[in-house]
Amino acid sequence: MALALDTIRATAERIARSHHLDLVDIEFQGGAKHRILRVFIEKTAEERARLAASAAADESLPKGVPAEQLSGVTHEDCALFAQDFGTVLDVEDLIPGSEYTLEVSSPGLERKLHKPEDFTRFTGSLVKLQTFTPVNDNRHFQGRLTQFSNNTLTLDLSAIKQRGKARKNQTEQTVEVPLSNIEKANIVAEI
Repeated sequence: MALALDTIRATAERIARSHHLDLVDIEFQGGAKHRILRVFIEKTAEERARLAASAAADESLPKGVPAEQLSGVTHEDCALFAQDFGTVLDVEDLIPGSEYTLEVSSPGLERKLHKPEDFTRFTGSLVKLQTFTPVNDNRHFQGRLTQFSNNTLTLDLSAIKQRGKARKNQTEQTVEVPLSNIEKANIVAEI
């Protein structure tokens, strides 16, 4: 009984679109009776723009708040999506066997960055990343994403105080990393 993760992903994307949501990521973990399907969703770009426009007209909200902070999914969004998606998963028997847990949530403040669109969207944010192969004798970086073009991102390392090896090896203020060399990357919350 193999799991058709691509079919599950396509189904999740279809249902998310019907709720004005985008599928950010999907994870399947565990085995036997402890299987968990995690789905991360967010508002579509159009819905985020609509929410930002309505927030701009609302006098009670603080001015200058980035639209990204006003456009997160709500508990109700997650519940409605989970109800519809869970029903389709069960009716179409996309997850063989009867026992699994479906978890639906937002990607969170320190969301993972996967696609080129993510790096373009979050230009200006603090990010933490790990590369497959060393760049300037280092595989771990944290800094402000200042630019993303031609599938290469530029990090401003002076944006934060570097620690450990990164501090010793920091001779340049910026580093350029090709997208193909990024093993994992995520936003660093600025609170």
